[in-house]
Order: sequence, then structure tokens, then C-alpha cells
Amino acid sequence: MSNELYADGIGEITITGTIVRIDLMSLSATDRDANNNPKPVFRQRIIMPVDAFANAVDLMQKALGGLVESGAVRRIGEMSAAATDIQSVQGGASNASPNFN
Repeated sequence: MSNELYADGIGEITITGTIVRIDLMSLSATDRDANNNPKPVFRQRIIMPVDAFANAVDLMQKALGGLVESGAVRRIGEMSAAATDIQSVQGGASNASPNFN
């Protein structure tokens, strides 16, 4: 069986010379911030040469392109354009419900 590590995201990327360090973080099950949201906690670091990092970024961009194409995710620019389209279709008319006026 292979070792697997789950990460909620990347906390920081540091480049020193020809070495890239990527800090993986996950949300704490016990530590909370002032708003009672889980705090991000450092879990593990990936260390690789710059050329391997560049290849990894290229591979991730291709994977993201596939996710966008399949509709699994939407780019932020597309989301704001969609909101603008909805507003223009509504013509700026107010909602008839008193709950939204």
C-alpha cells in the first residue's frame, strides 16, 4: 500500500535558488480562529528543483483545463461574467417579493 497525504491547500511556496518548497496545509480538527473557523495547519513540505516545479505547474494547468472543460469547476472571471449576464437579462428590475426589496 502506498502512503497518501490529504491537503486542503498550499500554505506557502518558497523559492531559494534552484529549489522550490511547497508547504501543504490542512484545516485543524481542533484549533479554531476568532470566527470559530478551523485554522490552517502545516502538514508536510514538497521540495523539488525549479524545472520539476515548472513541469508540475504545466501538468496542473492541463488538469485544470480538463476540469473547466468538463464543467466541474468555473474560473473566477467566468463567474463574474455570468453574474453580469444575469443582471442584464433581469434588466435591473427589482424583485417583486417584499423580502428582497
